[in-house]
Amino acid sequence: MQTDFEFELPKGYLDGEGNIHRKGIMRLSRAIDEIIPLRDPRVKSNPAYATVIILARVITRLGALEEVTPAIIEEIFACDLNHLQNFYRQINELSFDQD
Repeated sequence: MQTDFEFELPKGYLDGEGNIHRKGIMRLSRAIDEIIPLRDPRVKSNPAYATVIILARVITRLGALEEVTPAIIEEIFACDLNHLQNFYRQINELSFDQD
């Protein structure tokens, strides 16, 4: 069973040194990945922030970065956030398209 999936961001994360990080790996989500953010005070005050925490937990690599943190997810471009959210839904089969 495949649990890790490669992706490429449309724009890429621009780090503080001017490097662009576009290619990464996202792993399948586990129940705990969606439970833990609910305990976070940032999510309690802004439920949309759960997305930031979940993505930081399931993205195991982004370019040459050693770690992907919520602070990094906060700084990515909006189109990249949208791309990651769609990719997350796709690999975790959360698409509810019904014919």
